[in-house]
Amino acid sequence: MATVRLDNVRKVYPNGHVAVEEASFEVGDGELMVLVGPSGCGKTTLLRMIAGLETISAGTLSIGGRVVNEVAPKERDIAMVFQNYALYPHMNVAENLGFGLKLRGHPRAEIERRVREAACLLGLEARLDARPAALSGGQRQRVALGRALVRNPKVFLLDEPLSNLDAKLRLAMRVEIARLHRQLGATMVYVTHDQVEAMTLGQRIVVLDGGVIQQIDTPMALYERPANLFVACFLGSPAMNLLRGILQGDGSGLALATAHGRIALGEPPQAGSLGSWLGRELVLGLRPEDLQPADARRPARLEARLELPEPVGNEIFLNLRHGPLALVSRVPPQPLPEPGSMLALGFAPDRLHFFEADGGARIA
Repeated sequence: MATVRLDNVRKVYPNGHVAVEEASFEVGDGELMVLVGPSGCGKTTLLRMIAGLETISAGTLSIGGRVVNEVAPKERDIAMVFQNYALYPHMNVAENLGFGLKLRGHPRAEIERRVREAACLLGLEARLDARPAALSGGQRQRVALGRALVRNPKVFLLDEPLSNLDAKLRLAMRVEIARLHRQLGATMVYVTHDQVEAMTLGQRIVVLDGGVIQQIDTPMALYERPANLFVACFLGSPAMNLLRGILQGDGSGLALATAHGRIALGEPPQAGSLGSWLGRELVLGLRPEDLQPADARRPARLEARLELPEPVGNEIFLNLRHGPLALVSRVPPQPLPEPGSMLALGFAPDRLHFFEADGGARIA
C-alpha cells in the first residue's frame, strides 16, 4: 500500500470555475480517509484528480512518494469503485472480476486464483457463474468492489459506492467495507455526501464546502469540536441547534440575549476566553442530545413549545419552537406532554459551542 499526499492542489475549469481550492492533506499508509460534503463541494473532483481522470491545475499530488501529476491513470496503481456498478452484462461474475487482470496480460492461473480469493472474501463463491442481471444490488456492489480487490492496487478510490442501495443494504455494505479495510490494511479514499457513512467509516474525515477544505480530523473530534458553523451543522443528525444573540455577563455567569428572551448559560469552560465577546453578537450551538427537559442536573434555561414528538424506538426527537426558532431535542423513551405544551429545557454549560456571528469560525 502507499500514502497519498496532496500539496496545495487546485482545479480550475476553462470557464473559470474553481472546483477545488488549495487542498492539502495526506492519507496515511493503510488509512481509510473519507471526503464528505454537499453536492458540488469538490469531493468527487478531488478523487478524480487522485485517479488521474481530471488534470491538476496547480499543486502537487504524490502516491507512495512519487509525484503523479502527469502520470496516466493506468500507471498510478490505483483501483476505483464508481457510484454505478459498471459491470459487463454479458459476462458472469468471475469474468467481470478477472477482466481487468486479463487485459493486463496476467496468466490464467493467477487470474483464477485472485478471482477465487476475492469471491471468498466477499461471499460471492456461489455466484461466480451468475450474470449481473441475476444479482441483487448488494451483490452487484460486491462484484464492483471485488473487481478492485483483485487488482491488489496501492490505493482504493471509492466514489459514493453505496448511493444506489436502499437503507438496509447501505448499512450492510458499510459494515462490509469496514471489514474489508481491516482485513486488507488498504489505503482507501472514500467519497460520500452522507455524513452517517463518513462518521461510521472514516478513520479521518475531510469536510469540504465550495471547493475549500473546512476541517480535517477524526469523526468524534469533528463532532465535538467543529471548526466552524458549516462543520457543526453538516455533521450530526439531527443538526446542531443554533441560537444567535448578544453575549452578556454578570456575577451569576454568562447569558445570551436573543430576540426571544435572555438565556442563562452558567459558567462554560470557555468563559475566560469569551471576555472579549461580552456585548457582541455571536452564535451559540447546542447538540440535540445536550438540550434536555429541565431536571435537578440541568436547571431550566429556556422554554419552548413542543410541536411534534418523533418516537424512533430507542430515542425520541422532540421538535420544538422557541419563538420562531426551530429546535430539536433528542431524549430517551419517556412519557411526554401533549403537542402544544410548553417545556422547560436545560443544558450543561460544558456542552456549549460558540461561533463568530460573521464568518462562523469557532470561538475558544
